[in-house]
Amino acid sequence: MRLFILLLFLGSQYLIFGQNVLVEEFKIQGNKKLKTSFINKVTLLKAGITLDSLIIENDMIRLKQLPSVSHATYKVILLNNNQSQVVYTIEENFTIIPSVNVYTTNEDEFAYRIGLYEFNLFGQNMIFGGFYQKDIYSSYAVNFRAPYLFNRQFGLAVNHQNLATQEPVFFDDTTADYKYQNKSFEVISLYEYNFQNKFELGLNIFTEQYDYKSGATNPEVPLNLKANKFLVKGIYDYNNLDYYYQYVTGFRSLLNIQYVNSSTDLLPNFVIGWNDFHLYKRLGKSGNWASRLRLGLSSNNDTPFAPFSVDNNINIRGVGNTIDRGTGSIVLNTEYRHTLYEKNWFVMQGNVFLDSGTWRNPGGDLSDFTNADNVKVYSGLGLRFIHKKIFNAIFRIDYGFGISKNGTQGLVFGIGQYF
Repeated sequence: MRLFILLLFLGSQYLIFGQNVLVEEFKIQGNKKLKTSFINKVTLLKAGITLDSLIIENDMIRLKQLPSVSHATYKVILLNNNQSQVVYTIEENFTIIPSVNVYTTNEDEFAYRIGLYEFNLFGQNMIFGGFYQKDIYSSYAVNFRAPYLFNRQFGLAVNHQNLATQEPVFFDDTTADYKYQNKSFEVISLYEYNFQNKFELGLNIFTEQYDYKSGATNPEVPLNLKANKFLVKGIYDYNNLDYYYQYVTGFRSLLNIQYVNSSTDLLPNFVIGWNDFHLYKRLGKSGNWASRLRLGLSSNNDTPFAPFSVDNNINIRGVGNTIDRGTGSIVLNTEYRHTLYEKNWFVMQGNVFLDSGTWRNPGGDLSDFTNADNVKVYSGLGLRFIHKKIFNAIFRIDYGFGISKNGTQGLVFGIGQYF
């Protein structure tokens, strides 16, 4: 019986896709805020072309990658005379997303960030929003991103940021706290070759300022430092991820290369690049294995202001807030996510994770990557509370504890999956 059903299915697929069947009518339904004209712009299927299953499957993956779409399906209806009707059904996300983050600094001072983003501005999948942050000092940012502003391949992004934080600076096996301020304006051109391969080229003009607050001093480390800078960056994003609500499968590679030019030798010019490799696999009905490997190097300047950091919220859960810096980075994050409860729009996931990383010291050698003092290994457990109909509405909480030398432990909160 199963063999008969399989042969029947394969036969139907041949009848639909194995002949020169034309798409007589192409319909889009289910979308409300997302414009039909936009969906037509980004999908490849058109009325009048030959029916092709590969085009349809690629369209499904492409649509589910959009922030405004929670899920997408299709239906093919055979008509007379080798003609067909194809219907795409869209399930939209709610895309006006407020965010409220409350956390503490190393000195247990109250801090928060509040923001609001629209991920489907004008029904064209444009992103616009910003945030205000109070973490000892006030910060804000405004962001605009329109990947399909001009057509289905060319877009534009514009960002402004005024970020002020208290940052530790490491030198002579000691630490000093500085007020760090970064004011920047950025313009990025966006190009999508196809739904898997995307490129970005950007120019960022910014001012960096360091002001000494407390801690160790050294005559060679300035107490106050200000530099006008610009950076040119290129990004290549290969994205072959497929989404089914909270589940993700596939592979993604994200390469970021930057050249930074400075007006002072105390913050010298440098080149920095890193590549994030993501691998996701569905395990059974309720499981999802996820991994991220980051490989990064920068110019090996011997400076306490090195660009790669070891930080709770970036790479190693439980390690603390910016506990070290380096000019090279190798980090592996891997976790198993399991759906514990799911009903209608709500999902609760549990996860068990392992975060590990190592860094090259400023001015150091590649052998620093194998130095036990630089290797951090943390493990832990976490929970995810997910709203399936609101884009990126994932509240996460993780508890990590160190299993390597001088390990610490701690909670990490955030919005969205860790990677």
